[in-house]
Amino acid sequence: MGVLAAITSGFAVGIFLRTVLGAGWPVAAFALVLAALAGGAALLIGRPSYRLVALGLIFVALGIGRAALGEGAPPQTFAADVRHRVSYEGVVVADPDLRDSTQRVTVRVSKDTESVEVLAVVPRTSEVTVGQHVRVTGTLLPPAPFEGEEGRIFRYDKYLEVEGIRYLLQYGSIRVEREAPWYSVPAALARVKHWFLGGLSAAMPEPYASLAGGIVIGGKSGLGSELKDAFVKSGLVHIIVLSGYNVMIVAEWMMVLLAWFGVRRSRSAAVGALALLLFVGIAGFSASAIRATLMALIALYARATGRTYVAGRALLVVAFLILAWNPPYLAFDPGFALSVAATAGLIWLAPIIEGRLGWVKNALARDALATSLAAQLAVLPLVLYMMGNLSPYAVPANLLVLPLMPLAMGFAALAGIAGALSSPLLPGLAILLGTPAYALSAYVIAVAKESITLPGATLVLPAFPFVFVLAAYAALAFAAWSKRASITPQSRLAKKASTYFDLSAGR
Repeated sequence: MGVLAAITSGFAVGIFLRTVLGAGWPVAAFALVLAALAGGAALLIGRPSYRLVALGLIFVALGIGRAALGEGAPPQTFAADVRHRVSYEGVVVADPDLRDSTQRVTVRVSKDTESVEVLAVVPRTSEVTVGQHVRVTGTLLPPAPFEGEEGRIFRYDKYLEVEGIRYLLQYGSIRVEREAPWYSVPAALARVKHWFLGGLSAAMPEPYASLAGGIVIGGKSGLGSELKDAFVKSGLVHIIVLSGYNVMIVAEWMMVLLAWFGVRRSRSAAVGALALLLFVGIAGFSASAIRATLMALIALYARATGRTYVAGRALLVVAFLILAWNPPYLAFDPGFALSVAATAGLIWLAPIIEGRLGWVKNALARDALATSLAAQLAVLPLVLYMMGNLSPYAVPANLLVLPLMPLAMGFAALAGIAGALSSPLLPGLAILLGTPAYALSAYVIAVAKESITLPGATLVLPAFPFVFVLAAYAALAFAAWSKRASITPQSRLAKKASTYFDLSAGR
């Protein structure tokens, strides 16, 4: 664990130094010099900690180098069109992001021999989907940072760059030129997604259908700005984005189903892995979903081979792989940072908190309270730094909602499939089968809305330096490390982590 922690943390520090502070090759060379000194001290003194420091410094240099290699300017062909009215042909590469009156469509456009992804802001009345060949018209603009509440600067340009988007196409229009080819896998997955969402719309009204869709496959389209704001302020926004929680529930259900049919361990792990990839492909790839899927795949491999699955090691490996693939995720994708922080809290803080909750006699209630407190505590420094929203009722709201999420996902999946299959002939049956999902969605919405009407529910802190975030996580890390000798909670966590996916024992 120490070696993995040194590698991943060093690599992350190097990426941070490059992407945020602009550190270059001199800093990387200095890190290598320090690594040589630490390595020499390790040979002379023989302390393992010096070897870990040397290893971490080597990966600091590698992180700087990897981030520097990934940088690049937009194609010059398009730079000449900036702030001009333009018209391009291209292909829709992601599901539109629906807003109240507009939609944002990611289109890969081409000009001469170069191509680039643009985010076209077009009227919501234009119906487009993944894989379609379109013509987009609008004013080409470079994305720019903007100032939010209490003086916080959001690097919108870097946020879009993480997703490969280099330009905005404002005041635009879009026209479908031809449909996606039959062999387009992204288009096929998008059709499955919209088939399911259409079934939900047939089974229940809005915004309950949109919430049910968000619970199953992520997404906030159709909720409206007021309801989305309620989920953010109540601390429940994570249930309507594709997260590790969704992926883990799908994996667990898949293992239970395969075990019920008597499928052998090795085969069920392979089928479970394919099901996870299909699910994430339909829902849409994101940093948090990729992280959760990779962790789940590692767990499935451990289950198939009988090897021990350690959640902490898996998280470190997955975080390293994602950062090596796309370094800007670290500083400019809030979802990735929050996802990793929440997972780390569940792994290292939840057992400690659970050990302090002996006064809660019910084991399930104690576990739910510990996991909710750990996740909220782990993400709190980042949430306060990025948004400033302090939600004192987030833990109670999560305790009221999270235990029902597996049930909500199951009923929502049933409603979507039943609605898609039966609505053309038996619309009443779709509504009947969608009633449980409708009731659970109404309950979740009620919790989100009511929790932000309580006294002191919406507290906004002024902007503060990032060094306070680092200090907060250093304190949390020290607390977790100093309590590592707490054998009972830690052994219970290890047992949970190693057997989480072993749901067909004896096969």
